Amino acid sequence: MQILFTSTPPAAVRLIARVVNQGAALAGLEPALVEGAAASRFTGRAGQVFEGFASVDGAVKRIALAGAGEADGADRRMDCERAGAALTAKFLVSTEKAMVLDLGQAGLSADEAAAVLLGVRLRGWRHDAYRTKLAADKKPSLETVHVTGAPEGTEAAWEREAALAKGVEFTRTLVTEPANIIYPETFVVACQKAFEGTGAEITVLGEAEMESLGMGALVGVGRGSERESKLIAIRWNGGAAGDKPTVFVGKGVTFDTGGISLKPPPGMEDMKWDMGGAGAVAGAMLALVSRKAKANVIGVMGLVENMPDGMAQRPGDVVTTMSGQTVEVLNTDAEGRLVLCDALHWAQEQYDAARIVDLATLTGAMIIALGNEHGGMFANDDTLAEQLTAAGKATGDKLWRMPLGANYDKLIDSPIADIKNVGPREAGSITAAQFLQRFIKNGTPWAHLDIAGMVWSNKPGHTWDKGATGYGARLLDQFVRDVVEK
Repeated sequence: MQILFTSTPPAAVRLIARVVNQGAALAGLEPALVEGAAASRFTGRAGQVFEGFASVDGAVKRIALAGAGEADGADRRMDCERAGAALTAKFLVSTEKAMVLDLGQAGLSADEAAAVLLGVRLRGWRHDAYRTKLAADKKPSLETVHVTGAPEGTEAAWEREAALAKGVEFTRTLVTEPANIIYPETFVVACQKAFEGTGAEITVLGEAEMESLGMGALVGVGRGSERESKLIAIRWNGGAAGDKPTVFVGKGVTFDTGGISLKPPPGMEDMKWDMGGAGAVAGAMLALVSRKAKANVIGVMGLVENMPDGMAQRPGDVVTTMSGQTVEVLNTDAEGRLVLCDALHWAQEQYDAARIVDLATLTGAMIIALGNEHGGMFANDDTLAEQLTAAGKATGDKLWRMPLGANYDKLIDSPIADIKNVGPREAGSITAAQFLQRFIKNGTPWAHLDIAGMVWSNKPGHTWDKGATGYGARLLDQFVRDVVEK
């Protein structure tokens, strides 16, 4: 969706929208619109929309009011996002091709105005590439938003948020694409294309290179697939030359059948989004690079396809990780931690990280515990955990901290190897985190985000339709803004 700033919007545009604070008087509107809004119980509550018609300069115009909540509300920026997103949700398929958005009535700051525009754009993302018979009333029509009355500084603030939107959209696209389109090699190609000319440095390892480095866990997961496993690292050096980089690591299982420990068929098609952690890292990196973030950040993604052919690893196999630790693979459907453990170790060997955050759609147990409201967070550092929690609250990518502990660690001791890849049924998400913790070097601040319930939604949210949410990209971008760029 194109967003244009103008002092004089095109007269031919029929749809005119205003942002309204909760409880504010509806000044400058025809009495019929004011009465209609009151009759419809429009109060300016965040995300509320009222629509009516009025004569403006002799032409009939479609007038929309979008609620931005209380002017001094605790969640003001998120409320402003909801106002913009609600307008897009209302008019995206309305036949209107353009909208004039008046931001001069609600007393917004530049950041709040940019938040409205972020909501407008994010809610407009669609993936219709494979639709050949979409009904006319289902086709998106809204293409352009003409912004008027924007407070000083909005255009600069929007430039930053537009970069974020670009990253979130990239995450959603990667997560949405089917597994015959996005697999390890094409994931790499998509990143290479997206980052071309940006100044980011990209490193790609193939199976032969990973085998020579001893990544027996990661490579083992992909043994049953005809698709070659990959590891990609995207480096952005936007900070001071001597600053240690922040490293994000993403699980990229582009399709997960469960391997020999085959998943039940119902719902298996959803496993195209088992690379949601890698998708979030890729999107966050694109946002950071696009806005030239003043930070040294590296995104590392381990990419595999977990399939059950004659070469696939078996339950009971023992693999040797890059760290030298051996793993007894009791369940080939607990593959994400095998991918991550080698990716995490490689990242620590390759880079002297200030901190490491990994993201993964790792366990179904996380969905049982937290549903689709929070991602689970495990951390060995209280400060890092608090910083990530704050970033989650600021963006809506919410996190809930879960425990780690030595007693949980005992549950994954193996009788024949250093560690087994699954523990008992209870505390399944915790033992997965304990597994990963064994691959973190002493003293390195680390957090593991289990986002299994968050990357895909079966119902629309405030800033997304059904499907890929883009969860994680905003969280990491905000974390960099709050912590690394200070």
